[in-house]
Amino acid sequence: MNNKTISLWENQYKHKNCRLELFQAIQDQISAKKVLYPGSYVDVSPSFVYTDVTYVDIDKRAHQFFSDTSGVKDIIGHISGNSNARFRFIHSDYRSLDLQENSFDLLISLYAGFISDACGRFLRKGGTLLVNASHGDAALASLDKRFELISVVDSENDFFTVSDSNLHNFLIPKKPVDNTREHIMKTGKAIPYTNPKFAYLFKKIV
Repeated sequence: MNNKTISLWENQYKHKNCRLELFQAIQDQISAKKVLYPGSYVDVSPSFVYTDVTYVDIDKRAHQFFSDTSGVKDIIGHISGNSNARFRFIHSDYRSLDLQENSFDLLISLYAGFISDACGRFLRKGGTLLVNASHGDAALASLDKRFELISVVDSENDFFTVSDSNLHNFLIPKKPVDNTREHIMKTGKAIPYTNPKFAYLFKKIV
C-alpha cells in the first residue's frame, strides 16, 4: 500500500465516512449482491459487507486511490476480514455511465448529487436505493414514481438502525416549499424535514 493510498483513506476515516455499521444494518434488512456507488470518492465501506461493488467518481484522487488495487484490498480485508471482496472503479462522471440497465441490487446516493435521477435506470426492479437528503436527492426520489419509501436509517453515536415503522411521518418539509422536481434540481439543496433521518431506503417498483 503506497503512502498516498494510506493518506487518502485515513482522511476519509477521520471524517467518519467509514460506515461498516451502516452497511451491516442495511444488509440485515435487504439482500444485495451487486452494488453501485456513484460519487464514492474513496469511501470503500460498502465492500466491508458486500462482495461485488462498482465505485464511480470523476475525482483524480479517487482514481489514484483505486489504482492501488492491492492497497484497497488490504484496507477492506483489515477492517472487515472480507478477503473475497470484488470491486471495480470507473473514473467517470456518473451522469454519463455506460452500464447495463436493471443490473444492480443496491444503488448508493450519499452526498453526491442527483444519483437517483442519473443512475436509477441501473437499479433492477425490486432493488434498493439508499439515499440521504444531501443536495435534495431524497426529496427527488420521493417524487419519482419508480421508487417507494420502505425504510428510514437513523444514526446515533455512529450506531445505525433501520426501521419501516410509521413511514408517513417522514420526508415532511418543516416549511412550505416548492417541492417539485424542477425546483429541487434547480436549487440542488437539501429540504429541511420535520423528522430528519440519516438516510432513506426506497424500493424500485417500476
